[in-house]
Amino acid sequence: MKPSRSDFITVRGLSTHVRHWGRQGAPKLFMLHGWMDMSASFQFVVDSLQGDWHVIAPDWRGFGLTERAGTDTYWFADYVADLDFILDHYAPGEAVNLLGHSMGGNVAGIYAGARPQRVGRLINLEGFGLPATTPEQWPGRLADWLDQLHQPPEMRGYASLAEVAARLQKTNPRLPHERAAFLAQHWAAQDASGQWQILGDPAHKQHGPLLYHVDEVLACWRQITAPVLSVEAEDTNMWRWMGPKEQARAEVDRRLSHLANATLRMMPDAGHMLHHDQPELLARMIEEFLAT
Repeated sequence: MKPSRSDFITVRGLSTHVRHWGRQGAPKLFMLHGWMDMSASFQFVVDSLQGDWHVIAPDWRGFGLTERAGTDTYWFADYVADLDFILDHYAPGEAVNLLGHSMGGNVAGIYAGARPQRVGRLINLEGFGLPATTPEQWPGRLADWLDQLHQPPEMRGYASLAEVAARLQKTNPRLPHERAAFLAQHWAAQDASGQWQILGDPAHKQHGPLLYHVDEVLACWRQITAPVLSVEAEDTNMWRWMGPKEQARAEVDRRLSHLANATLRMMPDAGHMLHHDQPELLARMIEEFLAT
């Protein structure tokens, strides 16, 4: 495995962990992880890159080794703002290569529309967002959120790293044992009682009070000037949160049509965690796209 090094910077008042691979001074490639994930998740893709790259991957607030916000709600716009500060720190004034997976891909796409001059190339790994909502859903959503605040969620503990690895493989049966073992040591930490706790703020498990406004997201997508590589997995399970497959398929295609300059690729023999399932093929897709 290619060695990584850790850096801690203060981003909007929070100690933020940023993982680096590669040579300082090499072309930069920023990688943004998804929900309940962390920066080390990209290790296998980084190992498969053939070129000379400086890969920079932060842990989002409340995930991995980044400080928790100390709040009961994580606002989506905070991730966009955190990204702005991270890019200003590591690549001031540059148009960067930006990759995001799932939630990280959604953040990257919104940011690329809000700050089009800051993104030179955008790679979106199944960051298609959430189902569209209507105003009529908000009273119920708000009531549910208020109820959840009275019963804060908790993370279950695990007796060993082997149990953590098994939990990862339950979510992704394609994950080989050696990759699961590597991820487990970064995905969890041992507490004072000896239990292994997932490095994610339990508050992330709550539904926030705000609805997902897809029209606002697509307005950002239409402002993206960077070439976009959109990669989707053939065996994705995103239908679990996007809705029935036939309807969601049409909706994903509709959203992608708002990208002015997009290359669409399908990843064979992979699920939603395509960077774990097919890191070699994904690395090849990334470098081919960045070389054009």
